Amino acid sequence: MSQSLYALILAGGSGERFWPLSRRTRPKQLLKLVTERTLLEETVARLEGLVPHERILILTNVEQEAAVRALLTDFPASNIVAEPAKRDTAAAVALGAGWVAARDHQATMVVLPADHVIKDAAAFRSTLETAAEAAEETGALVTIGIKPTWACPGFGYIELGELVTLRRGGAAAPAAAAEVRHVVRFREKPNPELAEVFVRQGHFRWNAGMFVWSVATVLGEFNRHAPKLASFISRVSVPNKFETALRDLFPKLPKISFDYAIMEKADRVLVVEATFDWDDVGSWQAVAAYFKNDSEGNAANGDLTAVDSSNNIVFDAEGKKIALLGVHNLIVVRTGDALLVCHRHQAEKIKSLIGELPPELQ
Repeated sequence: MSQSLYALILAGGSGERFWPLSRRTRPKQLLKLVTERTLLEETVARLEGLVPHERILILTNVEQEAAVRALLTDFPASNIVAEPAKRDTAAAVALGAGWVAARDHQATMVVLPADHVIKDAAAFRSTLETAAEAAEETGALVTIGIKPTWACPGFGYIELGELVTLRRGGAAAPAAAAEVRHVVRFREKPNPELAEVFVRQGHFRWNAGMFVWSVATVLGEFNRHAPKLASFISRVSVPNKFETALRDLFPKLPKISFDYAIMEKADRVLVVEATFDWDDVGSWQAVAAYFKNDSEGNAANGDLTAVDSSNNIVFDAEGKKIALLGVHNLIVVRTGDALLVCHRHQAEKIKSLIGELPPELQ
């Protein structure tokens, strides 16, 4: 495997699903939802021993830049970059590719979201090592696939193809290595019925938005399928021109996802099946799985007394006592300046509530 492995961590986000704990300036990845560290801190920590800090680029936005810098005080200041305008993941990946290309055109690059929960860091690093080896040996774009635990209609799916056998230094890869397969195609978020079909068939994996490739490979794909983004990469990778290109050109880039712009059009795409646990923690219901639960299904992050109450989710940011009496299926979240009470089956509509709030609480 290449001795020059870089990582791009995507740390933007709107901060809407976890209101009132999350805000526009404090989205999910900047919250301590599961451990005593934020999800962004956990993401950086998982790369220890695989990618040093000086080879990690953290991409955020102008609203959240100050919070990211305050959180990662021991991180190289120049390695935290704020997008000057909101664009989609294709522009973000192009920016990261240009940043890496300016440092090492022969490098291999990992792209990771900053807001996932992964407990088995060793297995995570092992999977990335296998993906990097696959990328370097085959010249393919490589994605990480998650074996579905249920028929989730909220994720994109990857259809698996034939097995790929890698060779390391002329020797066959060990049997314990993560499985590598060709990608037949990407499937968009299905309806619940189709998701059930995917899971039942067994040869589909969740698309978690984690990628690995050589810089040369991804630059070639941008040149073939997204010439405007490729032109931006060539400008942003010029020595001493990064800041100027970022300021002047990034806001003009097309708003398109990396999956649409590149992954679904590329000819050589492989998937490595994750050997680690994974959770998108996309809602209060998902986070509740990490809280203490009582016999009535109430989940809380702190001190809860519940009488004649069941299936409630409770989060208090300041660790104060919360008491429930005669209520069921609620989400109760209290912060220093706001209180949310909603039915747990209305959690997906929390985002629609944000626009009705005063700006200082959004």
